[in-house]
Amino acid sequence: MKAGDPLDDGTQIGPITTMAQQAKVLAYIEHGKAEGLTLLTGGGKPPHLDGCFIEPTVFIDVPVASWREEIFGPVLCIRTFETEAEAVALSNDSDFGLVATVVCGDEQQGFRVANAIEAGHIWINSPQAIFVQTSWGGFKASGIGRELGPWGMSSYLETKHITSRLRP
Repeated sequence: MKAGDPLDDGTQIGPITTMAQQAKVLAYIEHGKAEGLTLLTGGGKPPHLDGCFIEPTVFIDVPVASWREEIFGPVLCIRTFETEAEAVALSNDSDFGLVATVVCGDEQQGFRVANAIEAGHIWINSPQAIFVQTSWGGFKASGIGRELGPWGMSSYLETKHITSRLRP
């Protein structure tokens, strides 16, 4: 993926939002390297860019114990599985559940797996598009409710219900 200016048509990934978040993501990457995880690609700042950029980073064969945090950066931790049930169990074995992606060749299987995963937004064979008219928010320790759509608006509303058998 080409990192760069988000306004450039050739850019596929832009910068991290803040220097503090960049430092946090880079610390997670260094922690993975120190744990001896297998780094397939990335792992640092792109040498040709100034600013809060991080190379897309991929670790492979990551043990379950090593993928317990929401990193919020371009870091992918890959683990293989043998069965659909194992894939779902691995996905749900987390304190978090913001988003997930299911990639498969069988539409029915994709929806079956997506329905079994405990996450607030799941893409099936799709880019990670977000639509403002739908909800956004996670399950478990991911997030603090729902944003966007009518679900997000409800956090700004106060509902009152009055019940009476008497007329005013």
